[in-house]
Amino acid sequence: MATDSRRELVGRVVASSPFSKTERLSSLLLYICDVALDGRADELSEQNIGEAVFGKSRDYDSANDGIVRAQVSRLRQRLDLYFDGEGVEEPIRIVIPRGGYVPFFEPRLTKETVVAASTPAPIADPVVSPEEPRQVERKRSGNVVVAWSLVAILAIAVLALLLKDTGVLNRIKSSRTAGHPFWSQMFAAGQRTTIVLADSNLVVWQGLMKRDVGLSEYLSGDYRTTIPATATPLEKEALQVARGRYTSMIDVEMMQYFSRLSQLKGSKLDVRYTRDLRPNDLKQGNIILSGAPEANPWVQLFEHDMNFVFSYDRVHETTTVINRMPEGSEPRQWESMRADKQHHVYGVVAYLPNLSGNGDVLILEGTTIAGTECALDFVSDDSQLLPFLKQIQRTDGSVPHFEVVLGTDNMSGSAVKNNILAWRMKK
Repeated sequence: MATDSRRELVGRVVASSPFSKTERLSSLLLYICDVALDGRADELSEQNIGEAVFGKSRDYDSANDGIVRAQVSRLRQRLDLYFDGEGVEEPIRIVIPRGGYVPFFEPRLTKETVVAASTPAPIADPVVSPEEPRQVERKRSGNVVVAWSLVAILAIAVLALLLKDTGVLNRIKSSRTAGHPFWSQMFAAGQRTTIVLADSNLVVWQGLMKRDVGLSEYLSGDYRTTIPATATPLEKEALQVARGRYTSMIDVEMMQYFSRLSQLKGSKLDVRYTRDLRPNDLKQGNIILSGAPEANPWVQLFEHDMNFVFSYDRVHETTTVINRMPEGSEPRQWESMRADKQHHVYGVVAYLPNLSGNGDVLILEGTTIAGTECALDFVSDDSQLLPFLKQIQRTDGSVPHFEVVLGTDNMSGSAVKNNILAWRMKK
């Protein structure tokens, strides 16, 4: 299709009702489409978009300011609203793939095209994918409570849209879920799977107080209920943060992705907040734990059987993935430092037995929220997941328990695709 026609499509989109009252999203869409259609798609980095659209300074820290990621997530949702509503007859659809900011103009499939397709497609990444603003880490001002309140409000708003949006579900119904070597084990028909969402307030509290919270202390709740007689202003502020019940945007994305996957498989998905879980819950059925131990202390119950575990240096603001038993040339650890200009981050995917051995546990964790997103990207992208599973599958086709360490960089605000750094297959 001619470039002018694509620009006309962009004009119709921004003039539609889903965009008529969202000047910021309209400006964002116009900018990224103009740049892409001008043949300058390589300029569409998070840093450049922040400067051009949102007035950020040239040297702003995109690792801690997630406005671009949050707004692009909203933009994906609004595009879905348009193309599933007013624009349902459009011959071309604007798509912004997860993990990037370059828009694509894709021809829409007709019913005849779908019927004629003979090769089953891999599990599709959900089109609506709230890309998490990295957690507001270790702030010492009163802005902490306000910031996390805004995150909570945004998360609730996004979740409401996700639960109402049936267009994406309809589009991925033709994806290959039946017989998938991994998801057919995690989401068997009639089976109940529980996803446990991370506690973002706990992450901020530990950053403010510069100490870890173990599972027993987390369960007792003393750290969020007791005010010392000699409490400092920082301790009082941290207490207010700890009492909140907020989760992260990546958890919203997980819930959306897994809820739709469970619907396609005919299974049942329960959603639990970390603070509401009890040990016996990890002895029944399949479980998905979101976040590393600092965000989801229940992960600690499984670390004695894991080779790749997390360690935190609160003073130097460094999170480390420890390699307990290195093999070959593997390093003993991978460090992610907040001060690292290249923003090296790491994710871990662990697939293990539950506490009673009658089900499975999938742990998705990272050295930052971007690391957890890296873990989710790995399991939700068949182009990465299936080649790995092929290496470790048993002769009967089943998938053994395993652990994978993933690495990714955010260079100048642009996310680089993750890579497998090390893995273990459990016997």
